[in-house]
Amino acid sequence: MQQNVKGFSKLSKEEKINWITTTYFSNSKEAKDTLLNYWNADESLQKLHDEFIENTLTNFYLPYGVAPNFTINGKSYTIPMAIEESSVVAAASKAAKFWGERGGFKTTIINTEKIGQVHFLFQGTPEKLTTFFNVIKPKFFADTAEITKNMEKRGGGILDIVLIDKTHEIDNYFQLHATFNTKDSMGANFINTCLEQFAKTIEQQAQEYSDFTAEERAVQIVMSILSNYVPNCLVRAEVSCPVAQLSESDAIDANEFAQKFATAVKIAEIEPYRAVTHNKGIMNGIDAVVLATGNDFRAVEAGVHAFASKSGRYSSLSHVSIQDGIFTFWLEVPLALGTVGGLTSLHPLVKFSMELLGKPSAEELMQIVAAAGLAQNFAALRSLTTTGIQQGHMKMHLMNILNQHQATKEEKQQVLDYFKETTISHSLVVDYLEKIRK
Repeated sequence: MQQNVKGFSKLSKEEKINWITTTYFSNSKEAKDTLLNYWNADESLQKLHDEFIENTLTNFYLPYGVAPNFTINGKSYTIPMAIEESSVVAAASKAAKFWGERGGFKTTIINTEKIGQVHFLFQGTPEKLTTFFNVIKPKFFADTAEITKNMEKRGGGILDIVLIDKTHEIDNYFQLHATFNTKDSMGANFINTCLEQFAKTIEQQAQEYSDFTAEERAVQIVMSILSNYVPNCLVRAEVSCPVAQLSESDAIDANEFAQKFATAVKIAEIEPYRAVTHNKGIMNGIDAVVLATGNDFRAVEAGVHAFASKSGRYSSLSHVSIQDGIFTFWLEVPLALGTVGGLTSLHPLVKFSMELLGKPSAEELMQIVAAAGLAQNFAALRSLTTTGIQQGHMKMHLMNILNQHQATKEEKQQVLDYFKETTISHSLVVDYLEKIRK
């Protein structure tokens, strides 16, 4: 059995690779070659990537594509997407073109408020703590003045701080619940720095508060941390057109399609098993743009899915209405994004993405990302309610199957020609490939 390694982080990159490949791989040379093949030939660029995280061995590539023809609030965009799943970029592009011919996407920022909390225990009554909090509240702002001054110059900063009593859920548990505007930065470091100062302030002020007993002065800070649940950092994206314009061919009746589409959305609104997959499709579009722009897709995912459960039951993020012959499809989604700080000024492809998008503000990026999510959802639902999801998806997946089985250029062309009008499945593709090889 392999023993745990000591001092791994102190090893050089080459030593780490040697230990990994000789310890875990039967063919250590082949394993090492795989890692080295993904190094960047530019040493300075590779060093930059190495220093993004710890214990770096190599780079892990995802395809970086673009979805053109997005019209958002009258402005044209080509949207960058980093994702490994077949058909996502194609679906987004197709939906963008469809809606671009019908007025495009309309997006609105509803709010940009972000949240952080100081969690602490207080051995006293809520009434006494409330009085203390009201006395010292200005001190929280004063003690963070140096931290917030640059953010305030950009129009952001601390919006408010409130005391929340949670003693009915955990004995002696209270929160400082703070709201922030971080402008074009995602703001995690700014928020956490403010929160940690709040914690120091409440501890210091409690020690000096004459109306507290010795036990009450011993406020115990549990933790100070931002929340990735940002229900008030919200953006809306929608598309609409007359129902009659929903059909692109005589094969689909526009009214029937509209009603079937609306029913599919309503199912996702009331059925969690469907809602999870429905929302995952939205996140295909959202995550791909979030990742391509160097933002934290894990934070976005966590916050979005919490928002989808805000009613107490997990439900669809998107909604539809058909009124007076007008089809309207929309979503509202919380997105805490940044266009400055973090990887945005470091990662070359992130900088490329930002320039491709016209160097957007954080609010503009929220709107672009929301539109990508809505486009993806529309494309998926249109396929599901008409041809079925597999027809388009498997055609896009076909090349992956061929590459997996090391098909030659000539073999690929024969397979592509054969499956133009034939149902695609992994087994059928493999069978046909073996047939032509014989």
